[in-house]
Amino acid sequence: MSMFCYQCQEAARNSGCTKVGICGKPADVANLQDLLIFVTKGISLYQQELNQLGQGVPEADHFMVGSLFATITNANFDKQVFVNRIQEGLALRETLSNKLAAVSPATSVPNRDAAVWTAHSLDAFETKASTVGVLATENEDVRSLRELITYGLKGLAAYVHHAQNLSQENQEITAFMHRALTQLTNDSLSADDLVALTLETGKFGVDGMSLLDQANTSAYGHPEITSVNIGVGTRPGILISGHDLKDMEELLEQTAGTGIDVYTHSEMLPANYYPAFKKYEHFIGNYGGSWWHQDKEFDAFNGPVLLTSNCLVPPKDSYKDRVYTTNTAGFEGVVHIADRPEGGQKDFTVLMEHAKKCQPPTELETGTIVGGFAHQQVLALADKVVDAVKTGAIKQFFVMAGCDARMKSRSYYTDFAEALPQDTVILTAGCAKFRYNKLPLGDIGGIPRVLDAGQCNDSYSLAVIALKLKEVFGLDDINDLPISYNIAWYEQKAVIVLLALLYLGVKNIHLGPTLPAFLSPNVAKVLVDNFGIAGIQSVEEDIQLFLS
Repeated sequence: MSMFCYQCQEAARNSGCTKVGICGKPADVANLQDLLIFVTKGISLYQQELNQLGQGVPEADHFMVGSLFATITNANFDKQVFVNRIQEGLALRETLSNKLAAVSPATSVPNRDAAVWTAHSLDAFETKASTVGVLATENEDVRSLRELITYGLKGLAAYVHHAQNLSQENQEITAFMHRALTQLTNDSLSADDLVALTLETGKFGVDGMSLLDQANTSAYGHPEITSVNIGVGTRPGILISGHDLKDMEELLEQTAGTGIDVYTHSEMLPANYYPAFKKYEHFIGNYGGSWWHQDKEFDAFNGPVLLTSNCLVPPKDSYKDRVYTTNTAGFEGVVHIADRPEGGQKDFTVLMEHAKKCQPPTELETGTIVGGFAHQQVLALADKVVDAVKTGAIKQFFVMAGCDARMKSRSYYTDFAEALPQDTVILTAGCAKFRYNKLPLGDIGGIPRVLDAGQCNDSYSLAVIALKLKEVFGLDDINDLPISYNIAWYEQKAVIVLLALLYLGVKNIHLGPTLPAFLSPNVAKVLVDNFGIAGIQSVEEDIQLFLS
């Protein structure tokens, strides 16, 4: 076994990748990612003590968040990045250790390997990496719960990272993340302790999504109902993918008046819904679909592509020279755009110069798609929605948020959307929507039957909408609403969304196309017995079940 990773839905044989990741992640990179998480836990052991003394170091928070995010599925495949980050982490841990000794000589961290191990060579890193991965925890149930928490923290880190880029911080969230990581090094915790920590992770997942929602809306306004162009213009373009709206803002500012058009791809589609971005005439619309189509869509785009976060597929040689990464995304041999300097902007000059030499995008489709149904917009329509429910025009809502991916079985979600009765409405967020957001599903009294809230983090909007409807209808239990949950998952941001929903008390969530490989039978049983978590069956069986 060269590696072991089962953090995403496409884990080989729904068990785990052992030679190379289905995502394209090489074994040596996978192992170094495991070591980076191990080193980050050591940093958290010291930061946890410093936080309790009111002496926490902001650099430790940013390093922790960035490291968790860098190891998320499809974010970074560049081996040297992880070597450098491990070296940086060991140096930071030493700084924290020295500070703790200086401010409180009587305070010590628990005597755990992550707090003391050190090395300086790649050989030593790789040797240690082989001993600290997922399978280092022998008890299957403890391992399952530890990984469930870890993946939730990775998803939370993604949201916190994007909020930090917009100068929004929440030290309660990062302090919890450090505390959770230290708990994951504690072999004395029982399964019950870890279940409690899992639900607490969900609580901070809600807080993290709220933080990012506040960051995005305070900077760019609340999303509004928008018809997004999916055709192309006649000028050279830059395609921006991923999730980071600060990068979107700076790219639009720098390309204004240059003769270059800007298009969104995949999870950047919801940028079209924000009022602040609509003033840019060279912002044309959205190009293509979800992330896994990029091998064809990036090829056809003809111009440079900027990846601002995860969802990077190892690029083909035919367009690799046009792919650029930034933030925690990375790939060996691809140009990386450096972080913005203090008080400044990132420099996208290299993309603009590249774009000017390229042909305009090849047209893939024409028309528009409608989105922008985040919580502020839907609540503005609350009276109309409530009336539709009370009159029976809307019988049921289906939350079909989450992720898209390559498996052929995901056609289930297209078939499910098409088979739903005409008196039902789909609430969606994340790239799962690309399975059905271009279908002619119509509307109910002017309310579209697909209400797209935005990116995966905008699943927060779906929770806010549900809680508001619970209040409006005077219900005591969120599960008494006419809302069913049929969620597609792929990676760790979907995990934190799931944990957030569980924390909010949502039950009977159906998760597919497969249940996570990292759920042991006993842990899966806990989720089934306490929360009604279930998988999916056939479209016909599931619709009959939901509607009954």
